Amino acid sequence: MVEVTRQRFEELVGDALDAVPEELARLMDNVFVVVEDDSGDPDLLGHYDGVPLTARHDYGAMVMPEHGGMVMPDRIVIFRRPICAICDSEEDVVEEVLVTVVHEVAHHFGIDDDTLDELGWS
Repeated sequence: MVEVTRQRFEELVGDALDAVPEELARLMDNVFVVVEDDSGDPDLLGHYDGVPLTARHDYGAMVMPEHGGMVMPDRIVIFRRPICAICDSEEDVVEEVLVTVVHEVAHHFGIDDDTLDELGWS
């Protein structure tokens, strides 16, 4: 296990988000990314909670018509302690943060776990 401060970990998550190709980053819509220390499940490194872009055909108007179709943003959570627990060095943490961020961003774009496994991003 490697100990990485919360501040440093948040920087690594920011760096991983900066590594998302600009043409994809521009397409990310109504999503925010947060860091939490624990997931409650030591095997869960990240989590996407929302409606993937591929499933958003007027979903706002259907979900919250009383608010003119406005919906809460999607949320990507990256869990610091579970990632640090499986790493042996800060370099490993950097790599695992990148993989986890890419994995969760892919869910935002509607890519499922099976496809991510095939692509090596699981």
